[in-house]
Amino acid sequence: MLPTPRAERFPVNTPAASQIFTTVLSQGPLTRLEVARRAGLSAAAVTKAVRPLIEAGYLVEDADAQAPPALGRPANLVRVDGGRALFVGIKVTGDEIIGVLTDLCCRISVARHTSLTSRDLTAVLAAVADVVQELRIEADGFGAPVLGVGIAVSGDVDRGEGTVRYSPFLEWHDVPLAELAAVTTGLPVTVDNDVRALTVAEQWFGAGAGLSDFAVVTVGAGIGCGLVVHGRVVAGAHGVAGEIGHVTVDPSGPRCHCGNRGCVEAIAADAAILRRIRDATGVEVADTAEAVRLAHSGVAAAREAYARAGEAIGRGIATVANLLGPERVIISGEGLAAYDLFAEQIRDAFTAAAFGSAARCDVQTRPLTFEEWARGAAATAIQSFIRADT
Repeated sequence: MLPTPRAERFPVNTPAASQIFTTVLSQGPLTRLEVARRAGLSAAAVTKAVRPLIEAGYLVEDADAQAPPALGRPANLVRVDGGRALFVGIKVTGDEIIGVLTDLCCRISVARHTSLTSRDLTAVLAAVADVVQELRIEADGFGAPVLGVGIAVSGDVDRGEGTVRYSPFLEWHDVPLAELAAVTTGLPVTVDNDVRALTVAEQWFGAGAGLSDFAVVTVGAGIGCGLVVHGRVVAGAHGVAGEIGHVTVDPSGPRCHCGNRGCVEAIAADAAILRRIRDATGVEVADTAEAVRLAHSGVAAAREAYARAGEAIGRGIATVANLLGPERVIISGEGLAAYDLFAEQIRDAFTAAAFGSAARCDVQTRPLTFEEWARGAAATAIQSFIRADT
């Protein structure tokens, strides 16, 4: 394997330091005492880790910002200096590349979109390199180095090896994407499944911050699910986990591309909804925007297709709640553009299928653009940078 380039290393390479920094990053600013409590570490361990991080400019002690004293004198707050480093996030779809430049706190500064004329690996790599280069030029105006690239791809992705095992939308098999992209961009590259990347961003910077157990369910071209259990994103022993899109909710339902019948994805994904409307009406529906218009105009077949999709999604979410008991399920994805058409069915099916106290799970919706998916990719690059040697 070719060596992975690295411009700069995180200054402290212990698991405790990574945990402390991550706690401040996702939940700060905090006092050292509060960092120790939330990270489950000693005050001495926090002091030992914080000092070199302040010296290297990754943490800042705000002498002017103090927490109210519980006992004794007020304590200074410690926060991450987001401008200390920059990262690039790339979301690859079947026909577009979305790139963002973020700071260390994963705040988007610049975004770029470019169309893909081919899904051929060489063409995609060239397009990714061009977008990264554009964003690196933009980064020159921010006065901080770009320290890594994250790439998010749908499908079966082995993050540890940086390999796309199978991506149905790109029609790729066993592509060592991290290695190839590191060569073409000249930066360290992290590759992950797009839903898991989005889950990392929600865990550190979004609706999952501070939660030990939650799930992200995405609806749209596919039905995906990212899981956080005991504070860790679940990747599975073989790189596959949380595939509620392939949970069977109707054994006599339509055939799924995975070969089974009645999967959530076979009923609730965009293509499945369009197909159901077309089969019921005989009308060729161009895209989801047209399907939504038909449903809003009162076309019964369109409304029924969305209602059935909502029921399938609700049952899928209930399966997650019954198995893992998360504190929260966050529903996201481009399919939320039609949320008003199936929100009631999602809630009703979830309530009916959730067992006992699992029904108390907090189900939220969080509409996100594709730029937010790219931000998720940047979050994985930040994560890899912080934990590189742990």
